[in-house]
Amino acid sequence: MTKINLTAQIFIGMLLGILLGHWYHVTHDAAGWEVFASRISILSDIFLRLIKMIIAPLVFATLVVGVAKVGDFKSVGRIGLKTILYFQFATLLALTLGLLLVNLFEPGKVMNLPLPAQTEQSGVSPKSFDPKEFITHVIPKSVVESMADNDILPIVIFSLFFGVGAASLGDKAKPLIHGIDALSHIMFKVTNYVMKFAPVGVFGAIAAVVAKQGLSVISGYLYLILTFYGGLIFFGIVILGLICYSLKIPFIKLLQHIKEPALLAFSTASSEAAFPKTIEALEKYGCSNRIISFVLPIGYSFNLDGSIMYMAFATQFIAQAYGMDLNVQQQITMLLILLVTSKGMAGIPRASLVVIAAMLSSFNIPEAGLLLILGIDQILDMGRSATNVLGNAVATAVVSKWEKEL
Repeated sequence: MTKINLTAQIFIGMLLGILLGHWYHVTHDAAGWEVFASRISILSDIFLRLIKMIIAPLVFATLVVGVAKVGDFKSVGRIGLKTILYFQFATLLALTLGLLLVNLFEPGKVMNLPLPAQTEQSGVSPKSFDPKEFITHVIPKSVVESMADNDILPIVIFSLFFGVGAASLGDKAKPLIHGIDALSHIMFKVTNYVMKFAPVGVFGAIAAVVAKQGLSVISGYLYLILTFYGGLIFFGIVILGLICYSLKIPFIKLLQHIKEPALLAFSTASSEAAFPKTIEALEKYGCSNRIISFVLPIGYSFNLDGSIMYMAFATQFIAQAYGMDLNVQQQITMLLILLVTSKGMAGIPRASLVVIAAMLSSFNIPEAGLLLILGIDQILDMGRSATNVLGNAVATAVVSKWEKEL
């Protein structure tokens, strides 16, 4: 296996996981599926925990060094403004595409799925956007607590202040900055060690999903899956490609560099799993280290294009399934609400489903409709996680280009 590159190893892990999971699904009953999935998923749990072990120190180290290289609040503010403006633009495009797709292909009407009773519970609690709660969540009361919880956004805020403070001290802080820079390189080395376990983690994740749900879940929801994945491909290749083309950013070259972290995100259904490898890929591509260190951690909270597109798509899909036609005004209102709440929900487990539950509640759509997508959420999450990685890679390239550092 050491002679095969990581991308090929991950593909092999996916294929073996599908084969084992399918064999177990057809040879055992429902009780056996649950037990097997619980046991085999320990492989993916180990891998994801190893990745999460890396993220907090890596975000802190890379961002502090990046900000220290930027130099002052004025430069940080300039790059930050460009970054946030691009994120909002990309979010708007993703939300609009999600609504256009679901209105054009109408999977909720075409599929004619049996509807769950409106009194059934999905197990996902809706959570409305609270500006005060969001602000108090973003500003850490303890950076140690934020690192312990792997809460990226508060770590980003602390790192920004720490980096600017270090830069303002000039030569006095240089030894510390060199030490933190060394820490980032150590974490990249640790990442390389952890990535050797990636194919095994992917194998466990895929085997658990297929064993528990079977391949039949794909055929039953094939129209919905194809529609959504078609939208993800259109967004990832056409829209992001056009953005890069308009700024004269070599998009095909970017895809070649980012394919490994994107595949890792797809196979584990986790954008976080690909974070360390995405940093390495963007550095090899030619993005400035200080821009990568600044844009990418923020993007993991504010620029999850695939997840954002899914929120609009899934909400309207459930409305269609229940025969509720939201008019243009209601859909525009939904788009504007999601433009804000998609940022406020960053860091919440199963954030997409929580936001969708809140949208259903806001528009009086039965919340039991979430049960229509829970069974295939893992499959859809694989695609949106890969799109999240690609979207943040393009965002980093765009800001690097604007700063003339690509």
